[in-house]
Amino acid sequence: MAIHQTAIVDPHAEISPDAEIGPYCIIGADVEIGPRTRLLAHVYLEGKLTIGSDNIFYPYCSCGVTPQDKKYKGELSETRIGSGNSIREFVTINRGTEGGGMVTSIGDGNLLMAYVHVAHDVIIHNHTILANSVTFAGHVTVDDYANIGGLSAIHQFCRIGRYAMIGSYSVIKQSVLPYSITASDHKAEVYGANRIGLERRGYSSEAIEPLQNAFRILTRSGLNTTQALSRIEEEIPQSPEVKELLEFIRNSNRGFIK
Repeated sequence: MAIHQTAIVDPHAEISPDAEIGPYCIIGADVEIGPRTRLLAHVYLEGKLTIGSDNIFYPYCSCGVTPQDKKYKGELSETRIGSGNSIREFVTINRGTEGGGMVTSIGDGNLLMAYVHVAHDVIIHNHTILANSVTFAGHVTVDDYANIGGLSAIHQFCRIGRYAMIGSYSVIKQSVLPYSITASDHKAEVYGANRIGLERRGYSSEAIEPLQNAFRILTRSGLNTTQALSRIEEEIPQSPEVKELLEFIRNSNRGFIK
């Protein structure tokens, strides 16, 4: 058993002889760690937590900790993690609650990228890919081979079906069909000039009003971009800010949001 001298390991923890515990890891009394599982550094494990074989835990992740649920009253719930998982930096995994079956569970062969949050009573099955900053509320189920894009948020009690792919930045409020490609509407639009921000930086109403009118023509007139630019040049005083806006639009190689 390779345990770094800086690690803090409770004597009641059960650790396989060929597991590796890296620098500054902290392991609580009710933790079980299986063969060839590696904790690289600064990993925090507590609660009733069972971990299988051949997992890799990257720095600053925490598993088995108290759930972020006000209904939790200290019941002896648990966390189970299978084998062959990769738990990347700053992942947080909370243990279960009485209201959700008492267990948070992660199966085999999953990749949890940095900053993933697995809340209480979440069940993640096998071979899923959870990209950076995916966030699960409690009681979510994720079936085999699901792939969830980065910065997505999954509402309580939703189920993600087998082989489903969820696009990045999605907000999922209902269950996702198996075998589907599903994504939120990522529409972004302009609502006018940043009046308050400009006022705070000392811009006068005389400077802001032409900008506001230019944005109105650009985004609310129903004109295409070429027509809108011509109308702005004809009708709006060409202040330095308006000129900068027009120059920005004409030099936008990837287009612009409006």
